[in-house]
Amino acid sequence: MNIFKHLSSAPLPSLGFILLIGLAGLAWSYFCLRFAGYLRCHRNLRSGYTRKTFHLLIFITVAVLQLRWGLFAVCVFGAMTTFVIAYALLRGVGHPLYEAIARESDRPHRTYYIVIPYLATLIGGIASNLFFGPLALVGYLVGGIGDAAGEPVGTRWGKHQYKVLWLGRKAGTKSLEGSAAILFASLLGLLLALAIHRQLNWQSLIPIVLIACICTVIEAASPRGWDNTPMQFVPTFLAFLLLPR
Repeated sequence: MNIFKHLSSAPLPSLGFILLIGLAGLAWSYFCLRFAGYLRCHRNLRSGYTRKTFHLLIFITVAVLQLRWGLFAVCVFGAMTTFVIAYALLRGVGHPLYEAIARESDRPHRTYYIVIPYLATLIGGIASNLFFGPLALVGYLVGGIGDAAGEPVGTRWGKHQYKVLWLGRKAGTKSLEGSAAILFASLLGLLLALAIHRQLNWQSLIPIVLIACICTVIEAASPRGWDNTPMQFVPTFLAFLLLPR
């Protein structure tokens, strides 16, 4: 498989297009983070909610860009979002942009657990697109909707806790309620992606359920902060492998 065929076959965008996507992406990503910061600092929502609000808005935006303009637009938007997050990190503790995505429970490593998940998001999205092209939409929607559901549900209703070990060390604490939310939200993401790709039929239902179950296990077992990579790449790969085209 030529992993660069999706890039080589795409026409080179114009400078005007790059500037338009860049400026619009910068404004939109800033608005998304500012909105999450408003919820955190003015509405006193917990960071478990506001962090995933930003997460969901960015993933949905990436899915739209992927559908309309492909990987190049996704990369430009990713660069603009990187600038916005870097600005939030520079403003630091107490600023709404920072507090929107920095968990209280991550002290004293709050910045670390902003940077690492964001890097994991970039790696998973770009890898999915390079290998599988437009099918990367599966990973965007599973990673965006599925992963976004777990933390807010776990924060609000997570009463049945379990610990996750990674290489013999504690990797984090999860809840059965949060994992159940990830399962059902991953199913929703898969259904949306395959409906958009017109690959949704009765024959695909069993593989869809299997992929959602695998994604739930992967999210629970991934090293803390790195789940955004496999939560995009694995469902995209499994959809490519298991679903009829």
